[in-house]
Amino acid sequence: MTDNAPLRAHEHREHAEHAAKEKDMFISLVSITIAILAVIASVAGSLEMIEVSQVITLSSEAVLRQDQATDAWSQYQANSIKKHVYDAAARMSSNAASSLSALARSQGAKQAEVRQRALLAEAERDHLMAESGRHEVNHRWLAAAASIAEIAIAISTVAIITRRKSFWLAAIGLGIISLSLLTGTYLV
Repeated sequence: MTDNAPLRAHEHREHAEHAAKEKDMFISLVSITIAILAVIASVAGSLEMIEVSQVITLSSEAVLRQDQATDAWSQYQANSIKKHVYDAAARMSSNAASSLSALARSQGAKQAEVRQRALLAEAERDHLMAESGRHEVNHRWLAAAASIAEIAIAISTVAIITRRKSFWLAAIGLGIISLSLLTGTYLV
C-alpha cells in the first residue's frame, strides 16, 4: 500500500467522533465499524510491506549464493583442467612424473573442497528461495486482506450515506473475511 495508513486511520477516527456527536446510533455503529476496519487495513498493509521487504532481501541473498556457487563451479572446472594437464604431463615425462602426479592429486583434493563449497552455496540458495516464496505468499494474502478491508470501509461509507443496514452488514462480513485472511496468513 502506497498511501499513509496512519493518516487514514486518524481521519476515520475523526469521522467516528463526528458521528458520535450526532447521537444517531446507526451512524455511530457504522463509524465504529469503519474505525475497526481502518485498523485491520492498516495492520495488513504494514505487515504486507514487511513481507515485501523480506521477499526482496531473501531473493537478493539467493542471487548472491547462486553467484558464489557459479564461481565455485568455475573454480572446480579450472582445477579439473589443471588436474588433467598434470596427469597427462606425468604420463609423458618420466623425469618429473612423481612431482606432476602429486600436483594432479593436489588439484583433485582442491576440487573436492570447491565442490563442497559449491553444493553448500546451492543449498543455501534453495533455502533462501523457498523462504522468499513463503514471504511472497504471505504478501499476497496480506494485500488481499488490506484491499478487502478498504472495500469494506467504502461500503460502510455507502451505508452511512444511504442509511441502509444491508450495506453495513456486508461491510462487517468483508471485515471478518479481511481479519480471517490477516490472521490466517501467519497460522498456516
